[in-house]
Amino acid sequence: MSGAAPHIRLGTDADTDAMLEIINDGATAYRGVIPADRYHEPYMPRDDLLNEIASGVVFWVLETDGGVTGVMGIQEVQDVTLIRHAYVRTAGRRGGVGSALLAHLLAQTDRPILIGTWKSAVWAVDFYRKHGFEPVPDDQIAPLLRRYWSIPDRQIETSVVLAQSEWLNR
Repeated sequence: MSGAAPHIRLGTDADTDAMLEIINDGATAYRGVIPADRYHEPYMPRDDLLNEIASGVVFWVLETDGGVTGVMGIQEVQDVTLIRHAYVRTAGRRGGVGSALLAHLLAQTDRPILIGTWKSAVWAVDFYRKHGFEPVPDDQIAPLLRRYWSIPDRQIETSVVLAQSEWLNR
């Protein structure tokens, strides 16, 4: 991150357009990587974002140089916390934005944390592994996704779940 010191804060209604722009910009990395039947543009329409917020996803944004550069959601579901919808503006990638947001969200909870992402999004899996998360065993992926997420079966087939090592070793 360069320029002005970054500032992480709760996303507000006024951030909706910026969050959508960042999510849809960041999701272009999935084009040609995830199954074609799961990718569409916009990747997240406005109504989907508003439904995520209504279902309990709390979005945090990172501002730098006066603009929102990254967005990441956190959601408490049953006995765990999920990290949801983590995106960084393409121009801001590899600058520490995602790491700063993740560290901030990890500090928001003392519950076990799970993260779901596309199996084929190797960069995302690598990012979470760098931050202490490990893929759960294959036989646990579908049960975890069905228990904690509301996603279609086709997405379950093509996703991975990551957890902190202490959760995996319990």
